[in-house]
Amino acid sequence: MQARKLAVEGAIEFTPRVFPDDRGLFISPFQEEAFVEAHGSPLFRVAQTNHSMSKRGVVRGVHYTVTPPGIAKYVYCARGKALDIVLDIRVGSPTFGKWDAVLMDQQDHRAMYFPVGVGHAFVALEDDTVMSYMLSGRYVPQDELAISALDPALELPVDAGVEPILSDRDRAAITLAEARQQGLLPDYATSLEIERRLTEVSVSA
Repeated sequence: MQARKLAVEGAIEFTPRVFPDDRGLFISPFQEEAFVEAHGSPLFRVAQTNHSMSKRGVVRGVHYTVTPPGIAKYVYCARGKALDIVLDIRVGSPTFGKWDAVLMDQQDHRAMYFPVGVGHAFVALEDDTVMSYMLSGRYVPQDELAISALDPALELPVDAGVEPILSDRDRAAITLAEARQQGLLPDYATSLEIERRLTEVSVSA
């Protein structure tokens, strides 16, 4: 498995080896040894897994979790094709306001690690695109916030060649500047400390 650090500090892209044969193929989207080598610590203890299916043009996000508690994610595309986007919204981060994107498809089968405190969005590039997530914490609706993926200041690559399809919540989301002004963004140092504790819990477990 190959690992590549992304433009957002702490975010990592993983590309596994693909083993095809006349029956189909086999891949391992997560491998502990490769993760530890790239990240420096074991993956968090998984508290919840999520699964979404989207039609072409659907944009989900930019979503993030109030920090604390904060949540880290490991994401891959189990079917279809998507552009997965990480946005640094951690106030005080050396890469605050920057984003990076990873093409997830059924050719390279890339996966992506999202550290605590960052924003996550994706745009489905094919119908019936399935995204699978491993999460360090459980979903708590009141802890989940959103920033507009259409915020013109961010210039996120969410154009799939069709009119973006967003939920009412995502369409009404505020801009990054508004979220910062309202004090709604995670703190960088706090996010790092929470992530450190998550890996400690993983080791002790």
